[in-house]
Amino acid sequence: MNGSRITGVGHHQPEHVLTNDDLARMVDTSDKWIRRRTGIASRRIARDESVTDMAVAAAGKALAAAGVDPGAVGLVQVATCSAIDRCPSIAAQVAGRLAIPGAAAFDLNNGCAGFTTALATADHAIRAGAARHALVVGAEKMSDITDWTDRTTCVLLGDGAGAAVLSADEQPHVGPVVWGSDPSHGNAVRILGDWHPTFAQDGQTVFRWATTTLAPIARAACERTGIAPRDLGAIVTHQANLRIIEAVVAQLDVPDVLVARDVVESGNTSAASIPIALAKLVARGEISSGAPALLLGFGGGLSWAGQVVTCP
Repeated sequence: MNGSRITGVGHHQPEHVLTNDDLARMVDTSDKWIRRRTGIASRRIARDESVTDMAVAAAGKALAAAGVDPGAVGLVQVATCSAIDRCPSIAAQVAGRLAIPGAAAFDLNNGCAGFTTALATADHAIRAGAARHALVVGAEKMSDITDWTDRTTCVLLGDGAGAAVLSADEQPHVGPVVWGSDPSHGNAVRILGDWHPTFAQDGQTVFRWATTTLAPIARAACERTGIAPRDLGAIVTHQANLRIIEAVVAQLDVPDVLVARDVVESGNTSAASIPIALAKLVARGEISSGAPALLLGFGGGLSWAGQVVTCP
């Protein structure tokens, strides 16, 4: 085998919608203030669902879309930074609930770059012959670690999960990863505390870093795959903030390329944001099977991981 291919995707979001107007009744904010600074209109909040519940739901949909039997999965990875459970891992719980026997299963915490980091790790495992099928999930319950009195962060965050199945393929359909971190700004995004952690960030630092750093990384990921940004079928970045997404895309000069803007209706779901956005594009038929898509995760660390993939 020479590579891997995404053979199926799926997503799950809680039913409860929290609008900007709802937040305005909780903290000193307004719909206008939130939209102007973030582009977000609403987000989904899990009431009775756990990170594991959402991960299982998304993973089951991805397996069904891929037509892969759970018994054939050799690797399960869950990217999450919000899971309260430390052991057993969320991945092990997902494997148990989906009756995936004997697979390697572990969680990966790389903040909002977690899904693309895990996707690259799974691709490497398949290339090395350690698995023929891998299940990669991004799942977050950010509401568990939100300070609902902090108007600068509580307006951003949402809950949900997205998943992808990678399968061995004779051709490499998951391009070489471009990944790294900037330790000099490592504390710009934080989850603070012991058993009652809270999300915090230096918003201006993150915005400046993202809008000056990410476009060259995106170009490098395209170059390593041998494709020009203008020839992409879609760009799916971490859904952190609409202003960041649009600033990065503007630097790439790709006016005709489809850009995921799921942040408007889902908020920032950290490691879940890219697979949720990708799964929605696929489900709505907005991107064709076989089209190349740039996936670009970035966030806590400050870390990044991006690759060009062939859409299922």
